[in-house]
Amino acid sequence: MYLPRRSLLPLALIAVTTACSHGPHLKGQAASGRHKAARPTEAPARLTTIGVNAYLWRASLETLSFAPLAQVDSNGGVIVTDWYANPNNPGERMKLTVTILDQDLRADAVRVAAARQVAQNGQWVDAAVQAATVQKLEEIILTKARDLRRSGVTG
Repeated sequence: MYLPRRSLLPLALIAVTTACSHGPHLKGQAASGRHKAARPTEAPARLTTIGVNAYLWRASLETLSFAPLAQVDSNGGVIVTDWYANPNNPGERMKLTVTILDQDLRADAVRVAAARQVAQNGQWVDAAVQAATVQKLEEIILTKARDLRRSGVTG
């Protein structure tokens, strides 16, 4: 059976369009290597084996790198430091907990809690933590996470 060339063109376009489609049937295939030409439909931070946003997780670890870590749970999104005393102020120490609450990179997806103690008469006594300290740490983590995302997307 002979088909004129004009009738083959629509069939060829349909075949090419179907083969190159980035629809939901290709979701996540780029991460597994089965379809390298297609871009995944999920954000790169969600194509990880950890249970939380990878950018927030990495930014949190980098931000807390000055202190020894007591507990790290990437699936639950919790990082707890051990007590840290600044060498410039040895009469005060801090313990920090960062909790990542979501897989999306959002401002409300990270929460920092801090405990502070001061030395009095050879004992560590609980002291108040300024709210600005916690807010500043959250801002630092979010800024680093956004920078990591930008460098990951462009690089």
